[in-house]
Amino acid sequence: MSQARDENFPVASRLLGRRARGHLLAIYGFARLVDDIGDEAEADRLALLDWAEEDLDRVYAGQDPEHPVMRALAPTVRECTLPAEPFQRLIEANRRDQAVSRYESFDELLDYCRLSAAPVGELVLHVFGAATPGHLALSERICAGLQVTEHLQDIAEDHARGRVYLPAEDLARFGCDDDDLSAATATPELRALIAFEADRARTLLHHGAPLARRLSPRPGLAVGAFVAGGRAALDALARSGYDVLAERPRPTRRGFMAAFARGVAGR
Repeated sequence: MSQARDENFPVASRLLGRRARGHLLAIYGFARLVDDIGDEAEADRLALLDWAEEDLDRVYAGQDPEHPVMRALAPTVRECTLPAEPFQRLIEANRRDQAVSRYESFDELLDYCRLSAAPVGELVLHVFGAATPGHLALSERICAGLQVTEHLQDIAEDHARGRVYLPAEDLARFGCDDDDLSAATATPELRALIAFEADRARTLLHHGAPLARRLSPRPGLAVGAFVAGGRAALDALARSGYDVLAERPRPTRRGFMAAFARGVAGR
């Protein structure tokens, strides 16, 4: 849970009230747990992901789960009547990370985002009682935009793990290779590529942003804050000249508030 403050966006705004905030933190805790298993565990990660799925099954069977994160999640699942399938997709995304380290096209990357990011937005909408097909479609765009932005921030870290989330066809188009991804600073070609992908992420956020205005005020402000966090992170990338190798660009609080104000004003 302590990692929530490091995200680009506020995981659970105090504007939502204690009940909704607690539910969002429980969902975040699950997502963080399975991501940490998939990224950090030194043991058999696939076996641990299987165990996480079994512990999730205990939650839905009304049994006592083993892990404290799962125990914290159980009341949220019951009170909000959350479906199991989005949680299962988050686990599947981390299974894919153990087998797939590169993506040929942006469409393939978006397909991965439907496993690794979209389920979180879907669960958030269920907490708000607003998981309609139209809302889910807009949420998927926001989540993909946030995920692509995070991939751009973490190029060096992901490459050190043997993963490349920049589409292979785009790397070739801009004349970049693995040596560029492991360098101390970004080449002009890599900066141009990152700017290109950042524009794609910004477009995804732009097309998903109307979701905030379709929800009731408190959830709408929360979704607006998610979008603002992504936009502030993209602004930080631009300020760095799209050099994510020398240092991970991070959004500032001032940048977030400016992006949030623009969103509230409909810009």
